[in-house]
Amino acid sequence: MSAEPIRSATGQAHEPAAGTIAVTGATGRQGGATARRLLAGGRQVRALVRDKTAPAAQALADAGAELVLADFDEPSTLASALDGATALFAVPPAAYGPAGNNPKLEFTRGRALADAAATAGVGQVVFTGVASTAGKAFAAEGKRRIEQYLGELIPQVTVLRPVRFMTNYLGAPGIGLDGFVAGVHRHLFPPDETVQIIALEDIAEFAALAFDQPERYAGRTLELAGDELTPVSAVAAISAAVGVELRYEQLSHDEAAGLNPEIAEIRQRWIAGERWHADIEALRVIHPGLRTLADWLAESGAAALRNTLLGTAR
Repeated sequence: MSAEPIRSATGQAHEPAAGTIAVTGATGRQGGATARRLLAGGRQVRALVRDKTAPAAQALADAGAELVLADFDEPSTLASALDGATALFAVPPAAYGPAGNNPKLEFTRGRALADAAATAGVGQVVFTGVASTAGKAFAAEGKRRIEQYLGELIPQVTVLRPVRFMTNYLGAPGIGLDGFVAGVHRHLFPPDETVQIIALEDIAEFAALAFDQPERYAGRTLELAGDELTPVSAVAAISAAVGVELRYEQLSHDEAAGLNPEIAEIRQRWIAGERWHADIEALRVIHPGLRTLADWLAESGAAALRNTLLGTAR
């Protein structure tokens, strides 16, 4: 595997730093994208997984990652998994049930990870949470507590707060919305008001920058987004890219409440004016390759959506 050098905002290439980076959530979306980006950049990656035989874990091993068993609910496994690592990419240990997020359990798991990292002497953590809003951030109570706790224990912490993922158009298991059903994308958002979105690959790019330049990014919190479109225009762009007639519908309050009370609350707060507020143009200065929805569709999204919508293998 040839290493891809990490580049600064000016495009100047430089050699990646040394040391092993542990990655939680490595078989998931953010963790998987970040593990692949770090491996492509020549970094040593240790993927914390619960099942080494899972296809996603095997794919990471084939790409050069070291696999170690770890479970957030068994703290002793975290300490041994982090032994010898110099840095950590931490995906929130999600705790989601019929009533929505369980912030108490999420924080308990995050605290166990932070304690294990401190015990192992991990000096740098990049933690990815969720974007803030003008009011109480959506589904963020546990994540904000983890952010604070990490800052008290670890010398260098960078916090990433991404908005909605572009890959959510492929479907988001366990939530009850996102994706397309019978050609319709249904969500909480008003159809003609813009919503910020981001590609997973760009979250990984910002993580790689933070790991490569800890002195620059330590102590910083980055609200992350790559594009901002109305749901109607986003679905129209997807429809054109995949060649399938698609449309958007907003969920009613009763429909959102039928999924769970937290989703209904988020819908009401959004309608009341709470919004994500990432500065996309400033982020593009840091990462000039920041993807728009059109970029993501051309790169990988359209092909994945065709597979999902049409059941065709490409």
